[in-house]
Amino acid sequence: MSGRATVGVAAGLAAIAATAGLAFTHGSSASSTLGPEGVPIPTAPPLTRSTRPVGIGERVDGIACQAHEQVLFHIHAHLTIFVRGRARQVPAGIGIGAPYEVLETRAGAFVAGATCFMWLHTHSADGIIHTESPIRRTYTLGDFFDIWGQPLGPDRVGPARGRVAVFVAGRRYEGDPRSVPLLAHAQIQLDVGAPPVAPERIAFPPGL
Repeated sequence: MSGRATVGVAAGLAAIAATAGLAFTHGSSASSTLGPEGVPIPTAPPLTRSTRPVGIGERVDGIACQAHEQVLFHIHAHLTIFVRGRARQVPAGIGIGAPYEVLETRAGAFVAGATCFMWLHTHSADGIIHTESPIRRTYTLGDFFDIWGQPLGPDRVGPARGRVAVFVAGRRYEGDPRSVPLLAHAQIQLDVGAPPVAPERIAFPPGL
């Protein structure tokens, strides 16, 4: 990892603060089904049904869409989103170029093949962000939202507007939501508006 990347990770982690004093509620994602990656999918609507179309050779934030998944640097993070206390799905197919080859498994749909794959993408609606890259680089939540084609900031997550509370590994993150690093097995939660929802955790299955 480069010195600049190391500094970026350190700065991001330093922005995580304790959550003492916050009055949490429990979100509605307790209603969920186990998806094809072995991770719960909220029984809830997607944050948005639109994703940015991507094509082979296209680049977003220096991240390319290539015909095959790149696995030199291969890690996974998990993203949970609540809007005014209610869960929203992170859609499948973000960062994947249509037409898709979709496997309809007993546990739900899984995007298995496509024209191209960005180095950050989602195969299922379970919130797992796949980092599959030919280079080692510290990617961020802002990179992922740019590939998704949705805005992200202190007062907005996609089409949802309101003050955004960010949690990483169950602790409050006080920096810009865009700067959250997508580290291996990072557990990231975005709460838009009130009430704040108690940070949720998943168990990463073997292989993720």
